[in-house]
Amino acid sequence: MLPLGAVALLLALAWDRWLGEPPVRWHPVVWMGHYLQRAGHWLHGRCAEGQNFKAFWLGSLMWCAGAAMVLIASLLLQGLCLWLAAQGVWGFVLGAAIMGVCLKPLLAWRMLVGEVQAVESHLSSSAHGDLPAARSRLRSLVSRDTAHLSATEVRESAIESLAENFNDSVLAAVWWFVLLGLTGAALWRYANTADAMWGYPGERHGRNWAWAGKWAARTDDVLAWLPARWTALLLWVVARFSAPDGGQPFGWAQLAAQARQTPSPNSGWPMAAMALALGVRLSKPQRYVLNPEGQGAQAVHTAQAIALVGRVGRWGVAMAVLVMVLFASVVAL
Repeated sequence: MLPLGAVALLLALAWDRWLGEPPVRWHPVVWMGHYLQRAGHWLHGRCAEGQNFKAFWLGSLMWCAGAAMVLIASLLLQGLCLWLAAQGVWGFVLGAAIMGVCLKPLLAWRMLVGEVQAVESHLSSSAHGDLPAARSRLRSLVSRDTAHLSATEVRESAIESLAENFNDSVLAAVWWFVLLGLTGAALWRYANTADAMWGYPGERHGRNWAWAGKWAARTDDVLAWLPARWTALLLWVVARFSAPDGGQPFGWAQLAAQARQTPSPNSGWPMAAMALALGVRLSKPQRYVLNPEGQGAQAVHTAQAIALVGRVGRWGVAMAVLVMVLFASVVAL
């Protein structure tokens, strides 16, 4: 019999594939966002301009308070699932189902791919495409200003976001679920959400996050370090055996050199791997350029990128299930 975690992971992915996201009012990541929004408003109301140390420790304190709530809730749910699984076959089925239901909102594979496809559909909707609509839809994927992006830059941004967020929203969550169960996946999604909302080096929406969001940004960097490189490794391996048309197998040293072009210690890895695998140039205006000798992104590259993350995701899930099976077998000896 497959271990509880493996069954729960497969159930969560099946739900994601066939049903997508749960309603907003029941979505735990949305709850995390609401808490972070209110906590951010509270801490900025208590920090005057220039009170950097106060902003840092208040931001750290509020981050830890949210993490404690996530930790307690996830530990209780995980404990319930483990207790049910020990009660016999039907208890195992119920425990796996509950764990799968709790895990699903922490994974966002279908929604991510759907948003990228929606951007591309606007660009390809007619002979010239609907660029304003594509720019508007892209805002759901990226934090950068999209108002003046060309069609090629919109595609580049969508493909970049697909690579980066496939790590953040899928494979990194799987990584931490394998290591620490439901608690690991929940804490990862909380940390990643906090980084997305607070982890800015300067001002955003009229608030300065340089110090208030520093703890959130650095924690995300630490937790994402290994998963980002695992995602890049999977992209590298898959590309070596089945490079998309126009792409070429690339070396690890080449990948590492490109990944270092981005200011983030982690996001550059999956994005650089995607750029090299597709043979395209990906850039953020005035910030960085990945694979500068690659061709401009076209509609075919968006389709190839989606197909590539599909193959990588299947390999990643297979590896995760294998690790959980092997661990359960060793424990049972």
